[in-house]
Amino acid sequence: MLSIIKTCVLYGLEGYAIDVETDLAGGLPNFNIVGLPDISIKESKERVRSAIKNSGFNFPVSRITVNLAPANLKKEGSQIDLPIAIGILSASKIIQKALDAETFIIGELSLDGRITAIDGALAIVISMRNKNFKRAIVPADNKEECGAIEGIDVIPVSNIPQLVDFLNGDIFIQPYKFKYENPDEDNFKEDFSEIKGQPAMKRAVEIAAAGNHNVLLLGGPGSGKTMIAQRIPTILPDLSFEESLEVTKIYSISGLLSNKGLISKRPFRSPHHTSSRTSIAGGGRKPRPGEVSLAHCGVLFLDEIPEFPKSVIEVLRQPMEDGKISISRASGSFTFPAKFMMVSAMNPCPCGYLGDSTHECSCTQGQIDKYLGKISGPLLNRIDIQVEVLPVKYEDLKDKREEERSKEIKKRIVEARLIQMERYKHMGILTNSELSTKGIKKYCKVNKEAETLLKDAFELLGLSARAYNKILKVSRTIADLEKCKNIETKHIAEAIQYRSLDRKYWR
Repeated sequence: MLSIIKTCVLYGLEGYAIDVETDLAGGLPNFNIVGLPDISIKESKERVRSAIKNSGFNFPVSRITVNLAPANLKKEGSQIDLPIAIGILSASKIIQKALDAETFIIGELSLDGRITAIDGALAIVISMRNKNFKRAIVPADNKEECGAIEGIDVIPVSNIPQLVDFLNGDIFIQPYKFKYENPDEDNFKEDFSEIKGQPAMKRAVEIAAAGNHNVLLLGGPGSGKTMIAQRIPTILPDLSFEESLEVTKIYSISGLLSNKGLISKRPFRSPHHTSSRTSIAGGGRKPRPGEVSLAHCGVLFLDEIPEFPKSVIEVLRQPMEDGKISISRASGSFTFPAKFMMVSAMNPCPCGYLGDSTHECSCTQGQIDKYLGKISGPLLNRIDIQVEVLPVKYEDLKDKREEERSKEIKKRIVEARLIQMERYKHMGILTNSELSTKGIKKYCKVNKEAETLLKDAFELLGLSARAYNKILKVSRTIADLEKCKNIETKHIAEAIQYRSLDRKYWR
């Protein structure tokens, strides 16, 4: 008596189809699982046995052999519990009808026969849909995330008896469809109107958000760096359906999907400066996404960035440039998306008061150099916009005029993003920050006056080729905010201003 049930295991974000082959034979009762199962799958024998008995079915008194094919691929995850149980029930003829080859099953079992949610269900369903599977039987608690996938029927099940009745044709379960809708209102507690003064910092952050540029805020303590960074999500455009799927998939395999549906707000990740390289970049024995991937399509905020270990900061260089991060382990190589807007904040020196007219700096030159040296030239070169944040004036704090609200700023940013999406619709990119060298030549052309200004800045500031390209990208975003088709001299001049800190502080 042999049955074959289709299921899936995850490696990174990619799912691999697995055949759960179950054979019942005569001889002394025994239950073996072969095919490179990990500890969680080996332990599933006891969960499966108890779940079948407590669901009211007889557990076969036979020699049970379960083979997970292909046998040379290591299998991990408790999502194979349910396929093993259904394989045993099918081989023992409790389930009369054989599953078709286009249906797969995933789910973890409780001892009482309930089917519980698993991590990574969305990534599994997307992978199996791409492998031409037409039907997915998933835990009921995973239906919200999985039901948004087009091209595959999602059958939510709550317990083993319900699934047995469905497979035998005794009941019908309607495939679940989740309709994605952007929230009508952003329910943020913070708002840009709460920030008094600081027009230069607000302007720089607006440009950064419009073009998805990386930004560095440098200033003394209490100047509003952290405050404005925490309000950046309130001015970013809503996630598109495709972006929402990507973000939800990452959070699903990380076990961080708390709302059970698709994520509709852009992520804002703010790791503490004691975070390790693995927590930032991702990895581990079973590689999982790190903070750079959890911030995908959103904001990665590094407050007091020099306080992070230098090795952790340098990890950011590859994902900032490529929009993805590759992790190599003995078990294989894994690539996770990491297209984020990096916002970093720092003081000009350890005490924070270098250059402050109202406080005296107590740091030695050696301490200052060591502090600033945490930010390497290559990393600084990858930051498009650098802003010096000055202390807030008393007059600004007492000014009773209402500051511009996030909703108004967001409207301008959305309009600029729509211009970029239309411009790059055939290039597979969404924002100016993603422009390649070829794209810069095509879409960032400047007149002779602006070219002369760029040339002078290049020689005077000692800019690199990357910094030159960054200036052109930022000027393209400034032009988009003003709805100008061509980049003008004033746009170039403003973009150059955002490249002055590395010369002033890092010399």
